[in-house]
Formats: sequence, C-alpha cells, structure tokens
Amino acid sequence: MYRLAAIVVALIAALHLYIAWFEIFAWTTRGPEIFTSFPEDLFEPTVTLAANQGLYNGFLAAGLIWSLLIRDPVWRINVAICFLLFVAVAGIFGAATASPRILLVQTVPAVIGLALCFLASRKA
Repeated sequence: MYRLAAIVVALIAALHLYIAWFEIFAWTTRGPEIFTSFPEDLFEPTVTLAANQGLYNGFLAAGLIWSLLIRDPVWRINVAICFLLFVAVAGIFGAATASPRILLVQTVPAVIGLALCFLASRKA
C-alpha cells in the first residue's frame, strides 16, 4: 500500500513543482494562455504576487519530496500526511476564494493521498 501512496505523493509533488515553475517563471508568458478570464493587462503588475504564491507551492513540493526520502516508515508517513494536509487546506481555500476547479486539481488528489497514507500506516 505504501508504494501506491508514494506514487500519489510523488505525482502531487510534481504538480506543485509545475505550479511553482509556472507562477515564478512563466506568469507573464504562459499565464494569459491559461487564465483567459484574468485581464491580460494585470499579469505584469501581479508578477511579484504570483512568484510569492509559487514559492509556497515550491515549499509544498519540497515537503512532499522530503517525505519520500525519509527511511523511517512512521516518520515518512507522518511527514507525507502533514504536507498533504497543507495541500488539501490550500486547495479548499483556493476553491473558496479563486476558482472551484482548484478543489478538483489540488484537494481531491491530496485527500486520495491522505487515504492511501492512512491505509499504509495501518499496515506498517
């Protein structure tokens, strides 16, 4: 069960690495293509805000990757659960304040990862 949980954690980490890259480095170049409802003239003035948000996504990815590198099975699961909870809560907040789609992209995978981690912890 842990392998399946680790795969989900790794996929969520990869997603957050992509989001971090996008918000830090590609906000003004790719942003207008992806966020079509956001006024195009606001991408340049919000570069710093997007980069700050990208940094937080990078921290989430780093925590999830760290959890995959921990050798102790109990701590590995505990750290993964902690960062998956951060991802889930951030997704809920994002869905409530920015776009309901964030719930599907961020919170649902985190909850799946949490369930798998809990199942893996019972077998460890």
